[in-house]
Amino acid sequence: MHAATIRLWDPLIRLFHLSVAAVFVANYFFTEEGDDWHTWLGYYACAWLAVRLVWGFVGPRSARWTDFWPTRSRLADHLGRLLKGEPHRRLGHSPIGALVMLLMMTAIATLGISGFLMQEVDALWGADWPLTLHAWAANGLATLVAIHMAAAVIESLHLGENLPLSMITGKRRPPSEHR
Repeated sequence: MHAATIRLWDPLIRLFHLSVAAVFVANYFFTEEGDDWHTWLGYYACAWLAVRLVWGFVGPRSARWTDFWPTRSRLADHLGRLLKGEPHRRLGHSPIGALVMLLMMTAIATLGISGFLMQEVDALWGADWPLTLHAWAANGLATLVAIHMAAAVIESLHLGENLPLSMITGKRRPPSEHR
């Protein structure tokens, strides 16, 4: 057992993660497109997305865009280590994980915009492209969620640390505690 832990994920990040995950499950599997619950849950997710975007500039270090933005050099280093079978140890998002997170956030924004266009913009009633875009974004998000979940499990096994648990508790072992 590793007694020494540090606070990594602040409560706002954890609540954002839990909220958008719950909305995704509810809207993808349990609500019908266009019904009130689907619409309001979508707006709720978009509100959280706006909060998260701002938090990336004013929140603690691990929440800031500058801490984990997936630059070309960060991505190349991470991919190189993966291909060599070497662990990529860092607190916070890995570069590839950050890229997937940004793609998921883009999909959520696309869902919000296309859903709004389908529901609220009279001039587009009857147009097919917002519905097509919405469906593509929803299925793309589902794919990214599956990749995100699989990667969290694989990296947890690879690093010997329960990464999903750290998103629940907000705590991780410091770098010196990694095996």
